[in-house]
Amino acid sequence: MLEALKTFLHVDSTAELTWVAVGLIGQLAFTARFLVQWIASERIGRSTIPVAFWYCSIVGGAILLSYAIYRRDPVFILGQSMGVLIYARNLWLIRRERLETQ
Repeated sequence: MLEALKTFLHVDSTAELTWVAVGLIGQLAFTARFLVQWIASERIGRSTIPVAFWYCSIVGGAILLSYAIYRRDPVFILGQSMGVLIYARNLWLIRRERLETQ
């Protein structure tokens, strides 16, 4: 079964297969942010971006950045690193606003 999976995914080693799994987990976390945003918007009847969206973004982005670094893909690294910085900044701004309103 493991060998068939390696063949299907075009990987040669268990380590490579593990990294593909990490990349897929990152992509799932990143994709979850759209579901979170959609559900939150449907609940209130207007477009909104909940804090959970930014947490899914930063978790998925960080995992995908790790995967991109492993793959040594400069385009993927640049794209994910910029995203992670933006997600972190949004979370920082949200935290600061909450602290100011307490």
